[in-house]
Amino acid sequence: MAEARMTKNQVIKHVAEKTGAAKKEVAAIAGALIELAIQQAKKTGIFVLPGLGRLKKVQRKARLGRNPATGAEIKIPAKTTAKFYLAKAVKDAIAPPKVKK
Repeated sequence: MAEARMTKNQVIKHVAEKTGAAKKEVAAIAGALIELAIQQAKKTGIFVLPGLGRLKKVQRKARLGRNPATGAEIKIPAKTTAKFYLAKAVKDAIAPPKVKK
């Protein structure tokens, strides 16, 4: 069975132990990085974290959907959202590509 996902505090504790930095410093750096990612994605439409991936602002088109309870068609309005794309190295490390024969 898979382990439960790590909480924010567990991530901060792990990084602090790995680097020897204080937990408060690690928490401050993580907060600043998140703030920077949001600010840059909002401003320029993309934020790249080298070695991990990129956060990109994308525009979704308006479309027709269905109310699952009644089956009636509903109009879903256009909206702006964010997507995170993993770097190829991360994808390959997590799920190595299949070798072609």
